[in-house]
Amino acid sequence: MANVLEENKLAKPIVIRKAITATNLADMATNVDFDNVGSFIFDEPVSQGGTGLGPTPLQGVLAALCACESVTFNRVANEMGFIYTKLDFQAAFTIDIRGRSGVRGVIPHYQTVKVEVRVHTNEEMEQLQNIADETEARCPVYNLIKDANVRIKMAWLRVSPLKQ
Repeated sequence: MANVLEENKLAKPIVIRKAITATNLADMATNVDFDNVGSFIFDEPVSQGGTGLGPTPLQGVLAALCACESVTFNRVANEMGFIYTKLDFQAAFTIDIRGRSGVRGVIPHYQTVKVEVRVHTNEEMEQLQNIADETEARCPVYNLIKDANVRIKMAWLRVSPLKQ
């Protein structure tokens, strides 16, 4: 069931709090506990001093971007009556590793982020563009990355689902 709020209730902030815990044992791996949904390990590759037990934190942020875009797209599509069967993401980032190595003046986070989203739908391109625009406007992770002055590019591609 959709979460419906009266318009006048949206005039005031609706703040929620979420929390996690994390443990690092003086190495590159960090175990993040998400409370009731389990735990996850972020690490670095062996070639960079880690143990390779999980994705890097920056890969985790990229994955969070895809997941957040997916959730936001679904909400917007449901609100606007847009029918689709699947989203497929391909995402990449660039980084100048000198920044994380201590070279001052070099940004230690992403330089660029590029995401291609293949939307499986028979809806019109104009409708997809409207959903994509609204998704980008609402997606917290997308806006976090954009507000960090990272050059972020989303490419939304319509793919007609196979006829059954």
